[in-house]
Amino acid sequence: MKQEINQKVQFITVDSEMTGQRIDNFLRTQLKGVPKSMLYRIVRKGEVRVNKKRIKPEYKLQIDDVVRIPPVRVAQENEPPSTNLTKVSALESQIIYEDDVLIVVNKPSGMAVHGGSGLSFGLIEALRALRPEQRFLELVHRLDRDTSGILLVAKKRSALKSLHEQLRDKTVDKRYQALVSGQWPENRFKVKAPLQKNVLQSGERMVSVNPEGKPSETRFRILQQFENATLVEASPVTGRTHQIRVHCQHAGHSIACDDKYGDKAFEQHMQAIGLKRLFLHAYRIAFIHPKEGKQVSFIAPLEVSLQQTLDKLTLSH
Repeated sequence: MKQEINQKVQFITVDSEMTGQRIDNFLRTQLKGVPKSMLYRIVRKGEVRVNKKRIKPEYKLQIDDVVRIPPVRVAQENEPPSTNLTKVSALESQIIYEDDVLIVVNKPSGMAVHGGSGLSFGLIEALRALRPEQRFLELVHRLDRDTSGILLVAKKRSALKSLHEQLRDKTVDKRYQALVSGQWPENRFKVKAPLQKNVLQSGERMVSVNPEGKPSETRFRILQQFENATLVEASPVTGRTHQIRVHCQHAGHSIACDDKYGDKAFEQHMQAIGLKRLFLHAYRIAFIHPKEGKQVSFIAPLEVSLQQTLDKLTLSH
């Protein structure tokens, strides 16, 4: 079906929240769902104007600029609304905290953070459907599709900027809980191993330890020892794709039910006691609140299926 994304010419005056960003990035937030190639085309053709003048895609917005955004029409395939509506309404109950600059959400396992790579619907699209009046909603960071737990979403560009700076400066404290195979050594507090991303012919992303890769570090702490598994707390110092999963594999203790980097025998044992998903959960985050300027922290408890798995394991003595 044809969907009108923007039916008439809009004129937007740039305020302090919008200044400093490139016009192409600004258009992406204003015209959600419009392909990047179309955004570049309307800028190149001079249909987007700033202060009545043509601009280049790398133009950075200044305070009080007046941006002309033309009508844009794109064809979109509609997904069956019922499944999306269920996902959207289920997500409302997963919001841990919300104020005027930020949403903290407990992402369910199996839900992508955004549409793409064959998925047209992810967490950020669901949040936008839940908060249609919110003009700005952007992911601060990401979680793998199979990982559950705390995810930050910015409602203001200034909040996004502040949190990105904190992530770059490594002052955001992110902690995960992972159930790994075997006995994690008591004297192993960190894994430092460079990671390299590879894309297979199928388009699947795989990450491996490689001297040519990017420097990566994860800190570990034992939370509970079981007879043939260990519950660890993992704190990534760097934020590479699949970092905790590959570092656990590299240490010889793969995460339970990890279909990419797992241990088959351990996976079968875990499935036999009822675990049906990757046992990796982002359970705590601490950072400086972008508006209040104070340290805040949030916790997302383990979902029932993960807690039930732990309850079925025998503690090691």
